[in-house]
Amino acid sequence: MKNSKPHKIRWSFIIFFIPVALWLFLLIVFPHLELLKMSFTGTDFYGKSGFTLENYGEFFKEPIYWRTFARTALYSIFVTFIVLVISLPVTFYITKIAKIKSQGFLTILVLIPFWVSELIRVYGWIILLRESGVINKFLLKIGIFKVPHEMLYNDITMVMGLVYTSMLFMIVPIIGVMESLDDALIEAAYDLGAKKTTIWRKIIIPYVTPGIMSGSIIVFMLVLGSYLTPKLMGGKNALWFTEQIYNSMIIYFNWNQGAAFGFLLLLLSSLIIFVALKVTRQDFKEVVK
Repeated sequence: MKNSKPHKIRWSFIIFFIPVALWLFLLIVFPHLELLKMSFTGTDFYGKSGFTLENYGEFFKEPIYWRTFARTALYSIFVTFIVLVISLPVTFYITKIAKIKSQGFLTILVLIPFWVSELIRVYGWIILLRESGVINKFLLKIGIFKVPHEMLYNDITMVMGLVYTSMLFMIVPIIGVMESLDDALIEAAYDLGAKKTTIWRKIIIPYVTPGIMSGSIIVFMLVLGSYLTPKLMGGKNALWFTEQIYNSMIIYFNWNQGAAFGFLLLLLSSLIIFVALKVTRQDFKEVVK
């Protein structure tokens, strides 16, 4: 028999692993487990707490809840699609058309708006679009408008704000994949007489699909869980599902129902992502690389 050598303790690994493990457990795992427990907890007529499914059942009983979620999910998919359509030509220009010296500068231009908080960026749009804002003043001055128009607090401006605040999270993953695309493939396709649409459909999009799916998952989850932008730019009629969670927990002090709604949001959004991966035939491990 071979003598088993004693394993040396890798103190460097332990020193770095313990803070990460504590951070994951104390700030992510433990709070979510507690919220999961709360979502299955209810209080009876006598004030005693016990197991219940009523918090989840409330979601299906009240049409306002599941209709709001359906609306939020559909708008999140729509915003993700718009972000993708805008991001693909931007990333192609940065990686394949712009000069090497200019690529870093263009990437910084994309990053600069995200150096400030989402709140500041949203208020920037409010300053531009409000009734007494910059755009209204300009259009009044050149005679297009006779009276100021309120451009805020509708679905169009809400979608525009969501697209703006999530654009970076689509561009970065696609850039990471598109940089490795061999330019010779595109040049050969041009030389053989392929049209631009064919090159995009047959070469570019299939190659960068992992980056597209990675960015789409991030953008979709961020938009679906967004609260600030729909609240400030969509107004009272935004009907975003995260506002239902906020109202349950903060306004009505019903943390059990709010926790149930939060886990329903996580479950249903995960289901949508699973279906999208199956439809596009993408492996989750490849997407998250």
